[in-house]
Amino acid sequence: MCGVVGIYSKDKDIAKELYYSLYSIQHRGQESCGLAVVDGDNIKYKKDMGLVGDVFKEDELSNLSGNMGIGHVRYSTAGGSTLANCQPLVGSCRKRKLAIAHNGNLVNANYLKDMLEEDGYMFQANSDTEVILYILARYYKGDIVESLKITMDYIKGAYSLVVMGEDSLVGVRDPHGFRPLILGKKGDEYIFASESCAIDILGGEVIRDVEPGEIIVVKDGEVKSYHYSENYKPLMRSCIFEHIYFARNDATIDNVNVYNFRVKCGEILAQDEDISADIVVPVPDSGWAGAIGYSNASGLKISEGLVKNRYVGRTFIKPTQEQREIGVKIKLNPLSTIVKGKSVVLVDDSVVRGTTSKKIVQSLKEAGASEIHLRITSPPVEYSCYYGIDTPNRSNLIASNNSVEEMREYIGCDSLKFLSIEGMIDATENKATFCKACFDGDYPVKKIDKEEQLSC
Repeated sequence: MCGVVGIYSKDKDIAKELYYSLYSIQHRGQESCGLAVVDGDNIKYKKDMGLVGDVFKEDELSNLSGNMGIGHVRYSTAGGSTLANCQPLVGSCRKRKLAIAHNGNLVNANYLKDMLEEDGYMFQANSDTEVILYILARYYKGDIVESLKITMDYIKGAYSLVVMGEDSLVGVRDPHGFRPLILGKKGDEYIFASESCAIDILGGEVIRDVEPGEIIVVKDGEVKSYHYSENYKPLMRSCIFEHIYFARNDATIDNVNVYNFRVKCGEILAQDEDISADIVVPVPDSGWAGAIGYSNASGLKISEGLVKNRYVGRTFIKPTQEQREIGVKIKLNPLSTIVKGKSVVLVDDSVVRGTTSKKIVQSLKEAGASEIHLRITSPPVEYSCYYGIDTPNRSNLIASNNSVEEMREYIGCDSLKFLSIEGMIDATENKATFCKACFDGDYPVKKIDKEEQLSC
């Protein structure tokens, strides 16, 4: 996953606002970050490996003055965690400058890269965002909307983009709306962001979600909306995993509030239980809302049985398995005074590879828990995602080749239960149509590349 932000103001320097907004969506990517601003006819930018607070210092932001800018926090979904892949990407074509930041994954990036290389394009990085930039530049002759429409004819898959020219800021969402993109406003400023918290932190208000296949252009203080094709009917397939894991609890995406969804998932999961337990323990942090719902529905007391080190990032979005396992040990420590001698309902949001759950269960048993009943507020992840989640190979997914009982044995818990797909959809209250291909294998856009995708 990644996160994007774009801010337009008529005459105000917005570098600090970009900085604060990126801070608020740091959870979406912790490998690198960057921002680019327009100052007159120039686009100035800074980007580097590391967290927002490490890459940027507030007193340095004055060197990035400008009334319009875009920003990015990155998590590489298919490798390529290098400085060359940091975003935004900035370039020029026909004496016009462009900058772009991207959240998502293309399913035909390698195919397009081969095509562009045949035409003499030289790539600097292993990024599908660079593919998008080159196609956009190829057809950009001053009309950003028409060049984006042509670009959207070529690129397939998931993409939410913020694109910046010398006089306009543009937000683009793919025709299925896989990845989130939200439009907000603060005074005379317009804001694009992956999540509403980036707008909230600035004191702005959310206007609406960018629609699937929509191109929104902010220029000269005016906002205009265009669609990819007048004859194309968008087929909404918003990523359900945004609500399960990636987004912050305070986010509302495609009219579904993340916190309410997670609580509801826990309530539904607690129905028809046949176990006897003493306490409910959430896996911090994304397991908390589901655990609250489970506790409410079951009547069991909820307790903090795992203490989280707040200075460690999200273990699921570490690039390698070794880093994930080390991250779990550093990140979570059981509170033995709470769990010792207790039958524990352990609530987590998902099981992807299974190694994290195994280590958490092992640590709780070593702390004295008598029983551990693992409850997952999403269905088993059985299929790879090609749209931006780091599950490119089914062999890495524990649910793809194992029954629930086999998973229980591997993890080491006393019982294991997942939320059903039907229960998950019920928790959304049917406010949107979701992509749930990682659970049921129903891919809205088929993968075209035979090789591993490039990463955003």
